[in-house]
Amino acid sequence: MFAAVARAEARSSVLRTCSTSSNSLLRTQLTKFTMAPAKRNSSSKALPKDHGSDAKTHDVFHPGSSANSAIGYAEDNSKGPMLRFQESLPRLPVPSLEETAARYVKSLKALYPPEDVAKSEAAVKDFIRPGGVGQKLQEKLLARRADPAVKNWIYEWWNDAAYLAYRDPVIPYVSYFYSHRDDRRRRDPAKRAAAITTATLEFKKMVDEGTLEPDYMKGLPICMDSLKYMFNCDRIPAAPKDYPQKYDAATYKHIVAVRNNRYYKIVHEAGGRTLNTSELEAQFRRVYELAASASSAASAPSAPVGFLTTENRDVWTDARKALIEASPINAESLEAIGSSAFVVCLDEAAPVTFEERARQYWGGNGSNRWFDKPLQFIVCDNGTAGFMGEHSMMDGTPTHRLNDWVNEAIFKNKLDFDNPTVRPDLPEPTPIEFKLTEDLSKTIAAAGEHFKDIMGRHELAVQSFQGYGKGLIKKFRCSPDAYVQMVIQLAYYKMYGKNRPTYESAAVRRFQQGRTETCRSVSEDSVAFCKSMNDDSVDAATREKLFRTAVNAHVEYITAASDGKGVDRHLFGLKQLLEPGEALPAIYADPAFSYSCKWFLSTSQLSSEYFNGYGWSQVTDEGFGIAYMINENSLNFNIVSKGLGSPRMSFYLNEAANDIRDLLLPSIETKAKL
Repeated sequence: MFAAVARAEARSSVLRTCSTSSNSLLRTQLTKFTMAPAKRNSSSKALPKDHGSDAKTHDVFHPGSSANSAIGYAEDNSKGPMLRFQESLPRLPVPSLEETAARYVKSLKALYPPEDVAKSEAAVKDFIRPGGVGQKLQEKLLARRADPAVKNWIYEWWNDAAYLAYRDPVIPYVSYFYSHRDDRRRRDPAKRAAAITTATLEFKKMVDEGTLEPDYMKGLPICMDSLKYMFNCDRIPAAPKDYPQKYDAATYKHIVAVRNNRYYKIVHEAGGRTLNTSELEAQFRRVYELAASASSAASAPSAPVGFLTTENRDVWTDARKALIEASPINAESLEAIGSSAFVVCLDEAAPVTFEERARQYWGGNGSNRWFDKPLQFIVCDNGTAGFMGEHSMMDGTPTHRLNDWVNEAIFKNKLDFDNPTVRPDLPEPTPIEFKLTEDLSKTIAAAGEHFKDIMGRHELAVQSFQGYGKGLIKKFRCSPDAYVQMVIQLAYYKMYGKNRPTYESAAVRRFQQGRTETCRSVSEDSVAFCKSMNDDSVDAATREKLFRTAVNAHVEYITAASDGKGVDRHLFGLKQLLEPGEALPAIYADPAFSYSCKWFLSTSQLSSEYFNGYGWSQVTDEGFGIAYMINENSLNFNIVSKGLGSPRMSFYLNEAANDIRDLLLPSIETKAKL
């Protein structure tokens, strides 16, 4: 999702890691997702459970309980169930300078020898001293937080720096994918697309009407504000930054299907009634027919206009302007796609292996897509299916909840998918046409070559580990997420003989407009554990003790990060408040600062029994992007790098998972005997 040296210096002032992409901008340290799915309650309609994903604990919050009144959450029922807690959510805190300084220096001790840490510590002490520049910036930041007009002090800064002002292509650097479990009742792609669309429209109805129950984290309601960008929305390329365009759901009642680079508008409501599954299936079958007929009749393949959405955002900005200027038809077509509820991509592909599926859902051929849409469902000719999300205004947890809900509705048959009635007077799918100039055709062709080149440089591997999962990890009395983070750390150590800066995303959605914070996964304790596993002189009891200490250290950090007390967002916010021309404080000029947030491992967990994979790209060319799932009896890792040996990392993840299991098994076997 991101790039390297300091795109923040140019744009957001956040130092990041550096990519060799054409515009050499910085990709943000924000990765993509947050934690495992929370337990859910069934909705008032007795449809699939609709309490969503987040965080570490899976408690269910009960509105009206004594705990609710004790913590001061007020319900405003005039806003509907989904947003009833929104205004009473706490605001993102600003940690004290001393808290951040101590946590930051502690993170450096895992990466540097004492003499180097001492140099960095001197810069930190100078920054936080009474009357120093850090204190003055902190006062400004506290004032910003206290401003009644600012709901979240970092929200606009972060959205711009990490996403909207970011100019590298959204694919592969920003977008992410989910791979859905096979639906054995619907091998026919038209049937699969219809069922997914039926369930998604039901979820959309709850979002539009505000009846969806909020997500909960540690039993507390969390921010649902970003769901307004889920449906009938589009990311518009613009200079110097993109912006989200939201369309009125009551006016725009259609979806868009794409087949063979041809776009079709399908109404999802006619005569005041939502199309049922049989009617949607008939619409998709007609799209297959229309696309095949158009391809047969055409003297040349349809222009792959979708390639434009894979381009550098400045290139796409200019191309979009040229499209609109070329013909009023193009402006109408852009609006038809952008205003659609979501997109269904009917791919001419039949992926089988997990790697093939990951490749298909992550980017496919690049042209049978519209990468600016927040929601794209992909259905292949063999009935396999997945999802691609655009990241700018929503993190992974809202779309994870959507996809989990949709699949639960389908696999547990919780909606009426079997109504055979098809109204004879439904409108036909309408082709969405583009009129292209010669220059636009050249731009599209160049975009296609650029897409193939950039995706071809990425190496993807999937480790579908079936040895055990969350069930056994809990018997070891460990946090499943912290446990798997140690698997990743050990795998990296096996491959490189050292540990390097690692990012894990932590959810801060319990705050108004909260998104994510960084968890710095490498600690002195995790390094000590990894070294012990490679030292034959260390006995098993000592290794287990070091492992548990490392797990506890990880839990402590990510808990603090989820409470809004991480290092990286705070330092980012302080730096944003430097005046133009003001000298850069030594803490930011220190090489240890830039190195410590160069994410050689960009990781995050999102888990669902209905997925067989999900993922994104690495954030630095010297590192890996590792997305992982922790299901009851399995672990899944999606590993992406630019030619660093993703299959080898997959091997080491398998080996590390077995090593840690073997280390801990005697402890539960002994308890069983007792």
